[in-house]
Amino acid sequence: MDHLALLSGDPATFLREVWGRRTLVHEADPETLASLFSLEAADDLITTRSLRTPQVRLAQDGKVLDQSRYTRHATIAGQAMTGLLDARKVLALFEGGATIVFQGLQRYHEPLRRLVRDLERQIGHPCQANAYLTPPGSQGFALHSDTHDVFTFQTHGTKEWEVHDAEGARPVHMRSGTCMYLPAGTPHMARTGADTASLHVTVGINQVVWSEVLRDVVNRAIEADADLREHLPAGLFADPDALATALRERLAHVAGLLGQVDADAEVDRLETTFGTRRQPVLAGALLDVLDVRHLAADTRLRRRPGSQATLRTRGETLELLLGDRRLTLPARVGPAVHSVLDAGVLTPADVQGLDEAGALTLCRRLVREGLLEVVR
Repeated sequence: MDHLALLSGDPATFLREVWGRRTLVHEADPETLASLFSLEAADDLITTRSLRTPQVRLAQDGKVLDQSRYTRHATIAGQAMTGLLDARKVLALFEGGATIVFQGLQRYHEPLRRLVRDLERQIGHPCQANAYLTPPGSQGFALHSDTHDVFTFQTHGTKEWEVHDAEGARPVHMRSGTCMYLPAGTPHMARTGADTASLHVTVGINQVVWSEVLRDVVNRAIEADADLREHLPAGLFADPDALATALRERLAHVAGLLGQVDADAEVDRLETTFGTRRQPVLAGALLDVLDVRHLAADTRLRRRPGSQATLRTRGETLELLLGDRRLTLPARVGPAVHSVLDAGVLTPADVQGLDEAGALTLCRRLVREGLLEVVR
């Protein structure tokens, strides 16, 4: 599934004309959005999954409620567990008007884990997913703005939003299937209808900005230069002109250091960081670990849904950035890896450029690393 297309309608137009510039409202298929996080899924998490704070928090009248009002303690094998949701208390507070906020859903709800990984792949910025379950006739949070861009989409009920953008304050009616994109800093607030509860998911896009990238480059350049760790003179402001002259000299020195920065290497470093620090997508990996020892030339395999793979050649080695890790292989297996990445469903016998033993070894490794899964 192309999740950016689902949420924006047209990914190319979104990235070219909307991203970071203006709000966007788009109608998607309600059933598809509900499959990502439904009312039944919210019920299951609250009543059967023993979630703990901060996975869930409650808010009412614009304020976050103290967790002691809806959590309990328990023990497992004599070890204390704190911050466990008390389902009865949560439901009572919800009935009394509190909004239930599910935080970091990409860490424990598989459909949203896949959505987040897919958006990260297409947008290139870290994302996270929260959901807001609000009872009828209630307002979750007062007028506020977020420091990051967001996609929000309605999966149950309706919600009346007030959005303050370039067009001024305007209402947006969110119903099941409605998606909205808000750039960072867009003030907004929302209220549910009087008759039904509202459930919507918000995907926060923690955008990487130039100031952060440049600050990191400058800091590392400065820290690597021993001369810039020299103390300033004693009697610091006794001769302000001399101090200003020394500062100008060091600014010129820093400019020279920055002129020597390898921009290609910095981009490579950014790509490596992004490509190895994402939330892994491993549903079914336990079964694969059990099956991989029996892998044969005719075993059917496929890319694990939501998996990420960035392929880079480094001289005699090949790097695969798999989202949460970096895998290094000999460069000679490049054609074989390309044939795996380009295939839909494949068998080890389909792998190009390797004999049967080599293809089996490569496929076993990629199954263990979570890039491939066994078709059952």
